Amino acid sequence: MSRRTYNVAIAGATGMVGAEFLKILEERDFPVGELRLLASERTAGSTLTYKGAKVTVGLLEEESFEGMDIGLFSAGASVSKVYAPKAAEAGCIVVDNTSEFRMDPDVPLVVPEVNPEAIAGYEAKGIIANPNCSTIQMVVALKPIYDRFGIKRVVVSTYQSVSGAGKEAMDELTEQIRSLFNMSTPDKNIFPHVMAFNCIPQIDIFLKDGYTKEEIKMVDETRKIFDNPAMLISPTAVRVPVYIGHSESVNVETEDGVTPEEVRELLRESPGIEVIDDPSKALYPMTVDCAERDAVFVGRIRKDPTVENGINMWVVSDNLRKGAALNTIQIAEILVRDYL
Repeated sequence: MSRRTYNVAIAGATGMVGAEFLKILEERDFPVGELRLLASERTAGSTLTYKGAKVTVGLLEEESFEGMDIGLFSAGASVSKVYAPKAAEAGCIVVDNTSEFRMDPDVPLVVPEVNPEAIAGYEAKGIIANPNCSTIQMVVALKPIYDRFGIKRVVVSTYQSVSGAGKEAMDELTEQIRSLFNMSTPDKNIFPHVMAFNCIPQIDIFLKDGYTKEEIKMVDETRKIFDNPAMLISPTAVRVPVYIGHSESVNVETEDGVTPEEVRELLRESPGIEVIDDPSKALYPMTVDCAERDAVFVGRIRKDPTVENGINMWVVSDNLRKGAALNTIQIAEILVRDYL
C-alpha cells in the first residue's frame, strides 16, 4: 500500500537554504508528491536536481501555491510578508525560515526537540515560524536542563559563521583572504569591516540599548519558545571568519543544584544532541567537524565556580542545516505525521 504524499512548494529554492531543503527532503525521504520550486525573476527558469530528476524553477507569484499542501519559505522576510499569507489563503501551510512572523503572537515559533506541541497553533494563520539559527542550537541544548533543573539565567556569546549572512558574504570572505595574501587592500560590502582574519562584534543593526537586533532576537525568541517571558538572557553576537557553523559559549545558572556530570549524562540521552566532551584528548565540538551534520553538538561542560548552580558549555551546529533547513523540514514532518 502506497503512503500518502504531499505537494511541496519551496520559495527561495535557488538560495543556500533552498539547496539544503532539496538535499534534506531527499535524504529523509519526505513524502513529496508534486515539487514546485519558486524563485525571483533573477533565477526563475533555471533547473535544480531532485532525486536524479531535473526540476525547472518557476517564478514566485501570488498564484504559485494553488494545490500545494506545504510551503517551505527561505526567500527573505520581505518576500514572506507578501507571499506567506497568500500561500496560507490557498490552503498551503507555510513553514517560514525568515524573521517576518517569529514574534507574531498568532504564529507558533517551533524547534521540534523543544516545543513540538506548539505546531498545533498553525491553524490561526496557516503559518509556522522557524527561529533564528543561533536561537535554535542554544534552545536545543538548554531544553533538557530547563526541564530537569530549571533555568534562572543564561549568558551566551556567539561565534557565527559568514554563511549566516548569505552566499555573497561567503564569497566576500574568500576574496578578502585572497586580497590579503596578495598584499592588496580587500574590498568590503557585506560587513562593516574586513571579515578576513577578524571578529566583528556586530550582527545586524544596533538598537538604542546598545544590543544588536541579532542579540535581541535570541532573547525574544527563546522566551517565546519556552513560553517564559521573564527568562533572563544576556547575549553577545559575534561574526567570525568561518564559512559554515555557529559556535556558542553558553553559561547557565540553574534553579536547582547541578553538576557537570549530571548535565553531560542528561544531554547524552536527549534527542538532537551529541556530546563531544573529553578535554584530556582535545575532544570538543568544532565547526570543521560539525558541518553537514544534523545534531547540535555540546562539549566543554564544566562548573561555573562564581555562582552556586552554574554550568558552562560550548555548543556548535551547522547553521544551514539544523539552524535553518533541517529544523524547517522537521516541523513539516510533524505536520504530516500528526496534523494533516
